[in-house]
Amino acid sequence: MATNRTFTMIKPDAVEKNYIGGILKMINDAGFKIVAMKYTKLSKESAGAFYEVHKERPFYGELVEYMSSGPIVAAILEKENAVEEFRKLIGATNPADAAEGTIRKVYAKSIQANAVHGSDSDENAKIEGDFHFKANEIFA
Repeated sequence: MATNRTFTMIKPDAVEKNYIGGILKMINDAGFKIVAMKYTKLSKESAGAFYEVHKERPFYGELVEYMSSGPIVAAILEKENAVEEFRKLIGATNPADAAEGTIRKVYAKSIQANAVHGSDSDENAKIEGDFHFKANEIFA
């Protein structure tokens, strides 16, 4: 059963290029409600823990370095069928393959520096949201 929440991060490349406002506008315009948000920086340890699922993959070290290279914006979003709807909004991982009007088509520069993270399942949305936010930081 689909849930009504998903998790996202605006990645260091998009924060550095001052795309936060534009990305948040696209999220709001698509009907998502932001129920938790913070501007923060992941340490190498916390980035490694967040991406633990990829530890055995060849890109893991680079991913941890990149995600801890600068500030991010973490957020929990709410909308009916949130995970699927947000995946449509962000577009393909490779911005060259992303549909016109998606966040990654507009703001991403490469497969790694693809502007935003979006949870890929309801289960991961809950895990990822809980990783970044305490219960008293989420406002429904």
